[in-house]
Amino acid sequence: MKILILHGPNLNLLGTREPEVYGKTTLQELNRKIREHAKKLGATIRIKQSNHEGVLIDELQRVRKWADGVVFNPGAYTHYSYALRDAVAAIGVPTVEVHLSDIQKREEFRKISVIAPVCVAQISGLGVNSYLKGLERVVKK
Repeated sequence: MKILILHGPNLNLLGTREPEVYGKTTLQELNRKIREHAKKLGATIRIKQSNHEGVLIDELQRVRKWADGVVFNPGAYTHYSYALRDAVAAIGVPTVEVHLSDIQKREEFRKISVIAPVCVAQISGLGVNSYLKGLERVVKK
């Protein structure tokens, strides 16, 4: 099982950006936990983070023939990026949208995901475990 882990904008600031919302785990620590969990599940992973919408789209398209699944935290793009939504739909790879915080308990604009309808699941509000549960969901798919 080959899985892309895709982190969107501002996730490179984890650990220092609004720790009361996103926690104190850094992106490097999060990636280490994801790698350890993937190993337990017998999955091969690639991890990519970008603050740029086009780079995220390019990465999704790049792995469409390699990946069996995608775990994707689109960050703020969740709420308005129809280009990312279309990329997820176009690649035909089961994708789980994940968020560290519970987007349903945040500002009104954060409650809407234009990407979730083309994903097999959305997992939010579990902190680091959102990614780990997303990984498990993709492996089971």
